[in-house]
This record gives sequence, structure tokens and C-alpha cells, in this order.
Amino acid sequence: MTAKIIGCAMEVHNNLGNGFQEVVYQRALSIEMKLQNILYEREKEMPLSYKGYNIGKRRVDFFVDKKIMVEIKAVKELEDVHLAQAINYLEAYNMDI
Repeated sequence: MTAKIIGCAMEVHNNLGNGFQEVVYQRALSIEMKLQNILYEREKEMPLSYKGYNIGKRRVDFFVDKKIMVEIKAVKELEDVHLAQAINYLEAYNMDI
């Protein structure tokens, strides 16, 4: 499944190139995943808790097949802070890294 998602992302990148806002890439990726028959939820709100207490919500760009989180970053280069953010989300929801 991961390879299919990466393939969709590369198709979007190859067609649109660089320079757009994240929302443009989100819309295009949504179309591409539909064309590839990939089940996903876009901008899914997920609750966050701390020791059993609700502390807010987190919205993930795409939640694919109820097990893969996809975050869109429209940046020239990914930085350590982006990776740390992704790892924190996965840990917060007890998902595999």
C-alpha cells in the first residue's frame, strides 16, 4: 500500500511540479488516490488525549486504509522538525513508525 501512495504522490509531483501551496497538492493527491482506488479519509480529525484526558484534536491530511497517515509538505527540503512531527503523531495514536 505504501508503494501505491508514494506512486500517487510522485504522479502529482510530476504533473504539478514545485511552487504550489499544500492545499493544491492535497486536492490533486485526493484525485489521484481516487483514480487508483485507494481508500482514504482527507483532513481526518483525530482526538488527542493525555493520561485519559481529552486535550484536543489533530487533523491529518490523509488517513489511508485506516492505518497510514500522510502529511503533505510543500517545502524545498524536509527538515528534522518535519520528521519529529510525523513521529509524534504516530506515537500519539499508537501507530507503527
